[in-house]
Amino acid sequence: MAIATQRMTLAEYLESANETDTRYELENGELLEMPPESDLNQRIASFLFAFFLQQGVPAYRLRIGIEIVVSGRRPTARIPDLAILSEELATALEGARRSTVTVDMPPPELVVEVVSPGQEKRDYRYKRSEYAARGIVEYWIVDPGQQQVTILEWVEGLYEEEVYREQAELRSPLFGPLNLTITQLFQAR
Repeated sequence: MAIATQRMTLAEYLESANETDTRYELENGELLEMPPESDLNQRIASFLFAFFLQQGVPAYRLRIGIEIVVSGRRPTARIPDLAILSEELATALEGARRSTVTVDMPPPELVVEVVSPGQEKRDYRYKRSEYAARGIVEYWIVDPGQQQVTILEWVEGLYEEEVYREQAELRSPLFGPLNLTITQLFQAR
């Protein structure tokens, strides 16, 4: 749901103060209210956060709720469900007033979007091209409705994809075989 009556610049968005618990993304200059996540989506994001901790990713490089400024016709900032930062990006964000990855910062290494019903086009199409243009090495689309995970690897400016279903074990371009199946992920316990 768009709430701005006029388009915002990126600077206006970054300077805006949100005094509520409502989350917003900036899409093509419009402030969009993000609906609350479903319990399943929250469980999946939390499960993956804990999973990557167990895989040895340091907590200071894992983020839930980080904003990523992406390129587009108009200013756009996305809030993925989970991100893994590079050491360089984690250092760049140290002490920042706002957890926002701006265009002058290196991109996150991995971004995960858990698809919400009715948001398939945004996650599969728009964010795919935005994250590729931003140079994010690995992008996961976790789709509870389709019971599948699409793992995209950035190769020479475009994403190459691998789709995992049923009992398939996930393989990450950054981390290799994960010893994690689709069934384990969607049970998220």
